[in-house]
Amino acid sequence: MIKRIGDTDIQPRHRLSCHCGAVVLALELPDGVVDPHRCNCSMCRRKGAITSGVPLNALHVIAGEDVLRCYQFNTMTAKHYFCGNCGIYTHHQRRSNPDQYGYNIGCLEGVNPYDLGEVEATDGVNHPADR
Repeated sequence: MIKRIGDTDIQPRHRLSCHCGAVVLALELPDGVVDPHRCNCSMCRRKGAITSGVPLNALHVIAGEDVLRCYQFNTMTAKHYFCGNCGIYTHHQRRSNPDQYGYNIGCLEGVNPYDLGEVEATDGVNHPADR
C-alpha cells in the first residue's frame, strides 16, 4: 500500500479527474494505492496507464456521468470508461474481477505516475478467462 506518491499524500477519499475536468470521481482509498501495475493486453498496452483497483462501491462519479463513454471488446466483460470530451481513460470495470474498478493512477489529483518508478506488468495477453 502506497500512502504518498511524489509530494502528494493519498487521501482516504481521493479525487480523480480527466484532463479537461468534465469527469470527476471520488475513490475510497483507506489503504492508499494498492498493487499499482500495468497490463500487456491489447487495450492496456495501447493506453499505457498504470492502474490500481477498488471495489465497485468505492468509486463515486461526482461530475460528468453524462460525458463518460464506455468501450467494450472481445468478451464484452470489461467496461473501459473515458471522457467523451478529452478522451482520457479514467477507469474500467475489470474482466479479471468484475466486482472491482481499475482506475488510472495518472488521473489521481496531484499525482504524477512517473514518481512510482518501475511497476509490475501483469500478463493480460494470457488472461485466465481465456483458458
